[in-house]
Amino acid sequence: MTIAEIWTYSTRTAPSVDLTGFTVEALDGSIGKVDESTNEAVGSFIVVDTGPWIFGKKVMLPAGVIRDFDLDTETVFVNRTKDQIKNAPEFDDKRYHDQDYRDELGGYYGPGGMGYTDR
Repeated sequence: MTIAEIWTYSTRTAPSVDLTGFTVEALDGSIGKVDESTNEAVGSFIVVDTGPWIFGKKVMLPAGVIRDFDLDTETVFVNRTKDQIKNAPEFDDKRYHDQDYRDELGGYYGPGGMGYTDR
């Protein structure tokens, strides 16, 4: 997976679906609900409201970490652990549309990054 691919939904994920409100499941349990989702070409992501899990913070997950979703249960499954997500660069609601911020986050979740999982 390249850095550009980390921002693109996999072929198993239908980018036409609005994932807002879906529950998000990491490899080792629930992390919250989707607060915002996008379907931008080579720039898709979800913002997850983690609620009390990490003290009410939000996290931004590139579309490439989504491994699947279930429309019936409104659940998004990501191929990262809770710790990988918790240790990601902090969500910045003023910069999250900026390319520099996305590069930092993509570097973390992409190949060679601390949050990379080949699953």
